[in-house]
Amino acid sequence: MATTYNTFSLHTTPEKFYIEACDDGVSDVLIIDRVSTEMTLTVRKDIPPSAITRPICGIMGTIRLVAGMYLIIVTKKKKVGDLLGHAVWKAVDFDIISYKKTVLHLTDNQMQDNKAFLGMINGVLNTDGFYYATDYDLTHTLQRLSNTSPEFQEMSLLERADQRFVWNGHLLREFLAQPELHKFVYPVIHGFITMKSCCINGKIFDWNIISRRSCFRAGVRYYVRGIDSEGHAANFVETEQIVQYNGGKASFVQTRGSIPFYWSQRPNLKYKPKPQINKTVNHLDGFQRHFDSQIITYGKQVILNLINQKGSEKPLESAFAKMVGSLSNGMIKYIAFDFHKECSRMRWHRLQILVDMVAEMQDEFGYFLVDLDGTVQLQQDGTFRSNCMDCLDRTNVIQSLLARRSLQSQLQRLGVLHVGQRIEEQADFEKIYKNAWADNANACAKQYAGTGALKTDFTRTGKRTHWGLLMDGWNSMIRYYKNNFSDGFRQDSIDLFLGNYAVEEADINTPLHEPKDWKFLTLPIIMVVAFSMCIICLLMAGDTWTETLAYVLFWGTASVVTGGVILFNGRDFVDAPKLVQKEKMD
Repeated sequence: MATTYNTFSLHTTPEKFYIEACDDGVSDVLIIDRVSTEMTLTVRKDIPPSAITRPICGIMGTIRLVAGMYLIIVTKKKKVGDLLGHAVWKAVDFDIISYKKTVLHLTDNQMQDNKAFLGMINGVLNTDGFYYATDYDLTHTLQRLSNTSPEFQEMSLLERADQRFVWNGHLLREFLAQPELHKFVYPVIHGFITMKSCCINGKIFDWNIISRRSCFRAGVRYYVRGIDSEGHAANFVETEQIVQYNGGKASFVQTRGSIPFYWSQRPNLKYKPKPQINKTVNHLDGFQRHFDSQIITYGKQVILNLINQKGSEKPLESAFAKMVGSLSNGMIKYIAFDFHKECSRMRWHRLQILVDMVAEMQDEFGYFLVDLDGTVQLQQDGTFRSNCMDCLDRTNVIQSLLARRSLQSQLQRLGVLHVGQRIEEQADFEKIYKNAWADNANACAKQYAGTGALKTDFTRTGKRTHWGLLMDGWNSMIRYYKNNFSDGFRQDSIDLFLGNYAVEEADINTPLHEPKDWKFLTLPIIMVVAFSMCIICLLMAGDTWTETLAYVLFWGTASVVTGGVILFNGRDFVDAPKLVQKEKMD
């Protein structure tokens, strides 16, 4: 397999960037011309002595903003662990360097826009969860990698990567066009990876979770729901659990993704906006495209729909069941399980009902297993595709239970567990297992919803606690604020980073300058003033109680009416995305 270089030095001159590969026995240097933006190869002796030098961990890519081109580099990395003998790294810190030496050629508005766009790129880079390897393909599962041709094996990491999970794909488009440069860059995935060395019965084995977030239809909680015309689902995550012991290895894959038809749930200041199913499009086309691609990639599909079967979520459940029935595809099975109803009043043991319900299907799907000789013993023939509304909290709880059941069988086949032994009885490993899955939940939730996951007390301890309920309330409040007042900027940031919106150099008119409706500024001021006056009238009573009551009623009514008008026009007051047209978000 074509690997990439591992360590680099960046040498900077006013005219050029020289990126030197510092691996043993290598003298290759990548030159990036800061004026023409041309990229060429040279050798170490061509680096000018006057260049300013700094060590870097790698190249994330390049992007064009209003001021011109920028180089994005990884400046700090942290080793997560080793997967099959290959080091896996987490990119921790980044730097964005302008090709241009000055921005004095820009107008004040252009400078403001360029600063805003830089803030967006930094916002995405500062979202925890970017991982890479220089000599291993993290974008594919073990099973996909085992079923490849010799030609595939000879491809560079960039060429062979699963494009669904390459988060710096847009940033590397210039490099992709020049195969001789591929050794200087690597695909970066976004999601969560944990690698643990564990011990049961005195036998040490490696246990890993890799969650890969799709960059297709990527975005934030309320602004990206459902699917696009290509069948890509919002918040699609492929989660692979890997075990390695004594030369043998096993893998179990699950997926999660938004309910795969055209629906939206745009924020409007209400705690839980009502989901809207699009009534003007043919849902079955996108729905079929989605499941056709899932079946090609993963085999049989068992849908675990965990949303409520009453209230505002009920129409989504009914439509989902109806569409699966319309497909009449024997490769797809649909199971609806009302998570909140079944587990109400702290009855979390009832989740076992669902696990038992799908046990036979899970046994039929199996998992991927390779023995110590490298012979493939088993293939996974299908996956569970779980979803709730956000595909976060409820989904992660169920996935952790199914993954444990698979792990039970894998550890027995690999010779770690004795016959009759249960994972739940291995206290030390059980603690590691539960905390890792809770960390996975938090990572996926922060990336999509802006806060840690809910219900992680159950994932960590196996039971629901009152402290967990309190923390869920706190996280829900933070989610409400972010979803209504900061997620538009986050959505714009992701669209810019992934290339869904392209900035033109020296662009004069960007969508960032859309004027706000008069209601946005006027009504909140009126409400605050009216409410303040109401409080003042209560604290500073008039000559008579009737006079005081009249003032309080007047200002109180004014604040309530104004608040009602604001809620009625909620969409005008939330932070909405500006860069991508609204119909793309609906």
